[in-house]
Amino acid sequence: MKVILQKNVKGLGKKGEVVEASDGHARNFLIPRGLAKKANEGNVNTLKEKKKAKKRKRRRELEEAKAKAKELEGEIFEIKVKAGDNGRLFGSVTSKDIANKIKEVTGEKIDKRKIDLSSHIRSLGTKKVSIKLHKDVTVEIRVKVVQA
Repeated sequence: MKVILQKNVKGLGKKGEVVEASDGHARNFLIPRGLAKKANEGNVNTLKEKKKAKKRKRRRELEEAKAKAKELEGEIFEIKVKAGDNGRLFGSVTSKDIANKIKEVTGEKIDKRKIDLSSHIRSLGTKKVSIKLHKDVTVEIRVKVVQA
């Protein structure tokens, strides 16, 4: 019997796949537990439509990320902080500070976890910071840390 898996089933397949299962296994185990449903014409068409919608959504997200990257590319974001005489900061500039500055300047909300900062910025000057907007889109900005 052909079934469409609703959840990952070990030894059978992953969610959304159409697989062949024995009649007894499908009728007595998979379908009653909600792990699968019969692969009739209506269910298969619904599955195809869901896959198309998911593909369109991924494509739209990629386009939005590219547009955001084009807007941010080459920008210099100036952050004012308290610093000592030798250029060392009292504290540090974190990815949260950078995300807040980007939102303040451009209005674009960037998740602080997407900002690739190997370690917090602890001195004055300009640093290059990369932001991963999408799995295929990374943009590099410059953060200028100046004394307040």
